[in-house]
Amino acid sequence: MTSSRWLGAGLVLPVTALLLLFFLAPTLLMGLMSLRNYTAGSGIGADWTLGNYFSVLSDGFYIEIMLRTLFLGLVVTLATLVLGFPLALFILRARPAVQTVTILLVIFPLLCNIVVRSFGWMVLLSPNGVVNETLESFGLISGPLDLMYNLLGVVIGLTQIYLPFMVLLLVPALQNIPADVEAAALGLKASRGRAFFTIIVPLALPGIITGSILVFVLSISALVTPRMLGGPTYKVMATQIYDEFMTNLNWPAGAALAFILTAITLGLIWGANRLAARYTKGLQA
Repeated sequence: MTSSRWLGAGLVLPVTALLLLFFLAPTLLMGLMSLRNYTAGSGIGADWTLGNYFSVLSDGFYIEIMLRTLFLGLVVTLATLVLGFPLALFILRARPAVQTVTILLVIFPLLCNIVVRSFGWMVLLSPNGVVNETLESFGLISGPLDLMYNLLGVVIGLTQIYLPFMVLLLVPALQNIPADVEAAALGLKASRGRAFFTIIVPLALPGIITGSILVFVLSISALVTPRMLGGPTYKVMATQIYDEFMTNLNWPAGAALAFILTAITLGLIWGANRLAARYTKGLQA
């Protein structure tokens, strides 16, 4: 028994050491940095203070950025869910050959770098891009649409980037739903729409919650796509954290923003897990 414990400890020790070295230690250093004072022109001071957190949470500029970030994450999550649920159903009910091709098409964008995909959307959505020129050539618009450097452009880019994650998490959840449950509802004269919303969607809720958590967290922490498609004026928390560190050189404020974003993310994950646990208990009861 003792040798087994030592063997288990030996297997866990390398992973634990890597976690402590490359995750916990930098996080601790950043936490200490967020508690330092900062003076413009002088740099980081030696005094300890909570002023960075109070400044962020009491400043309308930062509050607007936080609300914009949360709204962006919500819109992207809803968009991927609305687009991903029918696609996941199609994959589940298609023939094996069609399933394979569709899954490959869903996964294929993940093989391309996110910077390249964002550049591709810039080519499509820019004022002189493919979308505007095509619409103008057909006479559908008289001038270029504002498809970039705003919420719309960022939502389009992030939805395309994170849609595969939602689909890949919805497919297993839908596979766990017994096929005869829907067939029984249809046999009892329920319409397909009613069977979908009263049976399929509730039974797939664990996958919906998991996919929504993942997409939401990835969306509110995204940096590259909001910077490229939103431009320098459309700020979210990730881009503002980058600016605080790299442009303003205010590392304490950037660290405080990073910890606030982390706290928001952990709080949302905790709340979603509580919701999923309560739902699971309700099904078991």
